[in-house]
Parts: sequence; C-alpha cells; structure tokens
Amino acid sequence: MVTQQDTKHIGQKRPFKLEDIWQIRTRLEIKHNVRDLALLNLALDSKLRSCDLLSMKVFDVSCAGVIQSRVRRTQSKTGREVQFEVSSKTQ
Repeated sequence: MVTQQDTKHIGQKRPFKLEDIWQIRTRLEIKHNVRDLALLNLALDSKLRSCDLLSMKVFDVSCAGVIQSRVRRTQSKTGREVQFEVSSKTQ
C-alpha cells in the first residue's frame, strides 16, 4: 500500500503566495535572522534558482562595501546572463 509519505512530487512546485512570503519575512525579522532574511529578499528580487543563489558571494552584489542596485549573474543551468535589480529592502 502506498502512503502519502512514499509519493514524491515531480516537476515544478507551486509558487509561494504573497501571504506566505510576508509570514516568512516576519518570522525572520522577529528572530533577527539577518542572513536568511537577506537571502529570501535576494531570491525574490532575482528569481534565480536556488543553486545559483546559494553560490553567490557578497562581492557579487557589492563593490567597496556598497550594495549595487543592479547585478548580473550567469545561470549555471542555462548559461544565460540574467540582470536584476536589488530592491532597497534587500540592500
């Protein structure tokens, strides 16, 4: 008998609802988890895949200690260069 734990979801996952994003942000702010909050905001700004997002370094988005307003990143899966704006909330 196949249980619900045995089944795997294959393919694209459903996107977060706006309400879910605000709940995650609020919890991270309450816990003062600045690193994870910055990663969440950068993920929302860039819409990059997690493998590309997690491989980024601080110097990819900053220059001489100043956060850049626009960033270019090459996606590892497609090899395409993506340009995105870093929002003021993320900065």
